[in-house]
Amino acid sequence: MSDQYHRRAVITGLGVVAPNGNDVETFWSGIRDGVSSAGLVTRFDTSRLPNKVASEVKNFDFGLYADAKKARRFDLSIQYGIYAAAQAAEDAGIRGKSFDPDRIGVVEASSVSGMESTFKGQTAFEDKGYRSMSPFTLLNAYAGGGSGEIALELGIQGHALTYSSSSASGSDVMGYALSMIRNDEVDIMVAGGSEAPLLAPLWGAFCLTKVMTMRNDNPATAMRPFDKSRDGFVLGEGAAFVVVEELTHALSRGAKIYAEILGHGRSCEAHHSVSPHPEGLGMVRAIEKALRSARLSTNQVDYINAHGTATDLNDPVETRAIKKALGSHARRIAVSSTKPVTGHALAASGAMETVVCALALARQTIPLTLNFDQPAPDCDLDYVGGKSRPYPIKIALNLNVGFGGKNSCLVMGSYQD
Repeated sequence: MSDQYHRRAVITGLGVVAPNGNDVETFWSGIRDGVSSAGLVTRFDTSRLPNKVASEVKNFDFGLYADAKKARRFDLSIQYGIYAAAQAAEDAGIRGKSFDPDRIGVVEASSVSGMESTFKGQTAFEDKGYRSMSPFTLLNAYAGGGSGEIALELGIQGHALTYSSSSASGSDVMGYALSMIRNDEVDIMVAGGSEAPLLAPLWGAFCLTKVMTMRNDNPATAMRPFDKSRDGFVLGEGAAFVVVEELTHALSRGAKIYAEILGHGRSCEAHHSVSPHPEGLGMVRAIEKALRSARLSTNQVDYINAHGTATDLNDPVETRAIKKALGSHARRIAVSSTKPVTGHALAASGAMETVVCALALARQTIPLTLNFDQPAPDCDLDYVGGKSRPYPIKIALNLNVGFGGKNSCLVMGSYQD
């Protein structure tokens, strides 16, 4: 175990395609300034649906990072993933460069990838038979399609795989990248998540679960994590990828370094299919395991990017979990949710929030929680309302929670020589 810690994992490239921006600087500006990306759904007719607010990706041009002709082959989930991964590779200066093929890999998170082609294929099959289906249906519909196409686009031959652990996936892939580097199996991992869940049948299913906001009259203020008037999340979409690199490898080629990945912890509560344990026991275990992995104590944590979904159940449970895991120090930590800006992008959320934490550490700024006006009685931590804060952050946690009781916590730090 001790030998693993000689191999440090740093982030050398960032890429995003998100409802609040399709490049890193625009994305960060929205996060820092608290500019909501929410609006009324335009992808399909919501006249017969109770929930009508989403965070949609806008002005997306696949051709900026890949052959535009290929866009016709791929579902949006794969397009978003290729775009963000290629952007991260360019930012890191590794795209088009030669590396030992067995020392570089790609890992992607996605929870509903392939549903777009599956729904279209089912409709075509029932209406006109199998010959009317797209020949690319199978390419898009299988769960590992995205990671394979990213590897193909970037020429990554080491390995490519897909994680699917619901909304915990985006943090889980970062933990996987860290372990691969610590275990000396790779020098570079392109890691991230992609999701395109704004599809009418899936939207209908989310409506039935009653986890989305009903504030259809004012989309920008609809999602309100930890606030007394919260009533659910805004569903979003998009992708985010980072290049995770072994430190000496990064330094040897003069790469810029945004932040360091220090540890990761995951757990499963086995409590309920969709609801967290009332005391957040799985979240507690994930946080504790992450800090052990990072060899840090609770009083070293400066900031937590919370799961923060603005649902009745999640926010108070997450608050209890943070207090139980971090003890008295919890009240001295800044906690914020950036999902009111980006929307809840399911498996891509943890990857987007990894980018947020990397930039928060690099730019020494704690992002605000947008629309946090009046604390809920059972949400009593420092949720950074009003505006973002300049702060000398050294250690940040990114906490994500998924259906099935899955929990994932990533520990990141400002890069120190």
